[in-house]
Amino acid sequence: MLEVADIEVVYERVILALRGVTLRVDQGSIVALLGANGSGKSTTLKAISSLLRAERGEVTRGRIDFMGVRIDQLDPAALVRRGLCQVMEGRHCFAHLTVQENLLTGAYTRAAQRAELAADVEKVYGYFPRLRERRNALAGYTSGGEQQMTAIGRVLMARPRLILLDEPSMGLAPQLVHEIFEIVKELNQKEGVSFLVAEQNTNVALRFASYGYILESGRVVLEGDRASLSGNGDVQELYLGAPSAGRTSFREVKSYRRKAGRAGARSR
Repeated sequence: MLEVADIEVVYERVILALRGVTLRVDQGSIVALLGANGSGKSTTLKAISSLLRAERGEVTRGRIDFMGVRIDQLDPAALVRRGLCQVMEGRHCFAHLTVQENLLTGAYTRAAQRAELAADVEKVYGYFPRLRERRNALAGYTSGGEQQMTAIGRVLMARPRLILLDEPSMGLAPQLVHEIFEIVKELNQKEGVSFLVAEQNTNVALRFASYGYILESGRVVLEGDRASLSGNGDVQELYLGAPSAGRTSFREVKSYRRKAGRAGARSR
């Protein structure tokens, strides 16, 4: 469904943010893009959704294909019409509009009839019952969890085939995070929507994603299915709470193990 092939991203024509990033999302899957803050997760999503230009960034090498068509030269509105949408980090609701008005803005690329839009709004409320209760409230006065639900619901109004979801757990209580990921799973299973989720909370992401990529300093340093990543000692050490002896990157872990192995060989 989505293929990102060896892309390089540069900001301000000098700052190299991504180097040789390659990943894929199969139709009907949930894929996690994992890594610490500053590893390049948001930049990867913005490269896919063509939002880099707003931040003076550009894809300078490689290509991005969606449903078999190259898209890295298309504008964001064209991608939304093709069914590729992004929920930005930090929720980004229209604070001065009501929750329902926010949802309706998500359908701006569609030439839909009023009855069709009303049915789609009701479907969003079916997945997010709390939004029905708050539909007439100004989005800027709702809670962080409600704003995140509004942002996802707004994207659903575009009838997407693939949603890029950037840090959905940021600033939310664990119970709300679990609730939102359960809804993501439900949307995936019932509506057939695929997801590429950028997330620092590796524990949560690997409970719901079938496959994952780990970014570090703008590079993919590890990839695998849920079982292989969850059972990988490096992932456990760096992201899942296992003792790390102060090491904070895969390169540090590998360097430490090489040195430990040489020291053990000398002692024998």
